[in-house]
Amino acid sequence: MVTTATRIGPIALEPPVVLAPMAGVTNYPFRALCRRFGAALFVSEMITARALVEGAGKTRRLADFGPDESPRSLQLYGVDPVSVGEAVRWLVGEGRVDHIDLNFGCPVRKVTRKGGGAAIPVKPRLLAAIVRAAVAGAGSVPVTIKFRMGIDDELLTFLQTGRIAEAEGCAAVTLHARTAAQLYDGEARWAAIGELKRAVSTIPVFGNGDIWQASDALRMIDQTGCDGVAIGRGCLGRPWLFRDLADAFAGRTPAPGPTFGEVADIMVEHARMLVEWFGDEPSSMLSFRKHAGWYTKGFRASARLREKLMRVATLAGLAEALADIDRDEPYPGKVHLMRRGKRPGTQKVVLPEGFLDDLDDAAPPTEDDREAISGG
Repeated sequence: MVTTATRIGPIALEPPVVLAPMAGVTNYPFRALCRRFGAALFVSEMITARALVEGAGKTRRLADFGPDESPRSLQLYGVDPVSVGEAVRWLVGEGRVDHIDLNFGCPVRKVTRKGGGAAIPVKPRLLAAIVRAAVAGAGSVPVTIKFRMGIDDELLTFLQTGRIAEAEGCAAVTLHARTAAQLYDGEARWAAIGELKRAVSTIPVFGNGDIWQASDALRMIDQTGCDGVAIGRGCLGRPWLFRDLADAFAGRTPAPGPTFGEVADIMVEHARMLVEWFGDEPSSMLSFRKHAGWYTKGFRASARLREKLMRVATLAGLAEALADIDRDEPYPGKVHLMRRGKRPGTQKVVLPEGFLDDLDDAAPPTEDDREAISGG
């Protein structure tokens, strides 16, 4: 029997679906668009703790929520328990958030080489200190963490990480079932989600990786026993995936995909929301280009259309680029099978010199951790 609801602390999730943070993607306009199609916990882009504490204007703007957002969920990145604790206390004290997620899954080289992101779980005492500081600062606001299986197949840490999160008072955990070395390559190893679920008994476990259509979410829960799913790249250019998920969890057959005309209308709405939120049309349209190609993938003559869309700088230009499409063209039947987002390929994970010499060392990395990064 597939789970149809779960909780993260006081937050009820029905269906048990989370929008995973994606840098430059899961801003308020995209979250609001996804929310219009179906229910989920919609998590913000990742915010850097130290920059937030120091009052960086851009960072605090990214930490804003729309007036209609509830619950307000924010992902926080940090490598130092002090700055993470201060950031959490500020967010909670200002009444800005209802949920905080900590990022321990980012595999990006510029992050792991400083000992951050997916590198932190290899040092369990440091990980525990960061989580403990966040939970203490959050009070009644639930704290969750998202992480990967480990650095690589020689350094798998996901079971230990889950147990630390449970012991330090996290309300739930999310596992992206790949290692940092895998990046986004190959198949997510859902069996690891099942292992984590068996190792963590008192808090919900969410699975992440390779959910491209609603039936994948049901299959993941059925195979692993996890309590819910986190959706990342599968919703790029497909915010209606959340409608499909709501239907699937309710036992309904998901509706057919939208026609090309309906997709075009959603694209224009998305772009307009970006412009209204950020207040600068050229930069908002530049942000929209991250989505444009995925919206049109699989439709006839979409390659030529994408070339036009990559040059669009205004809302009027977007409307003009879409003016000649066949609005009645049905949604491509196999487009959900086209993997989205990151390029394939693996990596050798770069860590600070001597980082693995003493895994019991709880000292935070000494390099600066202000950079904005991917959600992992």
